[in-house]
Amino acid sequence: METKDNERKLNRYDLEDKTVFTGFSDFNDAKNYAQNEGGKLVEVAFKDGNDNPVISNEAGLIEKKLHYFVDAGPEYKFIHSSDEGFRQYADELQKIKAKLEQSPPDERYIASFEIENAEDPIIVLKNDAFESVTSRERSKYLKSANVYEIGVTVPKS
Repeated sequence: METKDNERKLNRYDLEDKTVFTGFSDFNDAKNYAQNEGGKLVEVAFKDGNDNPVISNEAGLIEKKLHYFVDAGPEYKFIHSSDEGFRQYADELQKIKAKLEQSPPDERYIASFEIENAEDPIIVLKNDAFESVTSRERSKYLKSANVYEIGVTVPKS
């Protein structure tokens, strides 16, 4: 995986006959990128803790106009920072942050590392209760999750 940095941070994966970019902020961002780069919208899946994407249509991201979805079983729900439900849990995040700031300095540094450095935060719920915060990249390795992202393929040059 490489990162492409032109106005946005995209992940680049080289497949046999094409290059796939992921990491779009929303569906329209990916759609615009595909149009501007002469690419094609695709859904990619990351399964079994694997960071190698496979072209998929299991989650129906293109039809639903979504850019990210995680399936980790019926008891888990992953809420992306751009999802409507994320706002509901913003207060919970603030409470956690406030609690961490009251901790001893050593504990605060270690405990808050995950929250403070989570780019593109994802809230993880277990049985509809707040469990943790992670990033889109780290969600690939949690809870035996299948992670689906919108991607753009372009021919290899």
